[in-house]
Amino acid sequence: MKQLISALIILAASFTAHANDDKKPLTSGFNHVGLTVSNLEKSASFFTDTLQWKLVGGDEKYPAKFVSDGKMFLTLWQTKDPKKTVTFNRKNNVGLHHLAFTVESLERLNVLFERIKNVDGVIVEFAPELAYGGPTMHMMIREPSGNRLEFSYRPKK
Repeated sequence: MKQLISALIILAASFTAHANDDKKPLTSGFNHVGLTVSNLEKSASFFTDTLQWKLVGGDEKYPAKFVSDGKMFLTLWQTKDPKKTVTFNRKNNVGLHHLAFTVESLERLNVLFERIKNVDGVIVEFAPELAYGGPTMHMMIREPSGNRLEFSYRPKK
């Protein structure tokens, strides 16, 4: 009898586990983000030189460059004809409004701002400030190809 009860418990647990699997997301995080850029060299340089990411590959035929900070992976795709490039308007186009990156400390956010504000082609929308009254501090920029990037630090409680 004990064996029958044990078998029924195991069977019920497996049905419960499968029922719970049906409610889990079918994805498990970002794999990478692909950004179209109008100036592949300047945009790649922004990520590698300014943000200190690593160049981890590319595709000369497309052309594209792959960059990573060790946790996130970006593909930078060159527009086919930079002279005919249409810039994105976040208020009128469906698409990527902005890409947000986590910064580990307020000090690093300020260092990043000091480094970014002097990079050729970068537009600073706003310097580090409180986001929605805090405690998160953030800043918003446009990298050399115009993609909108946010850098955000949230203090631990």
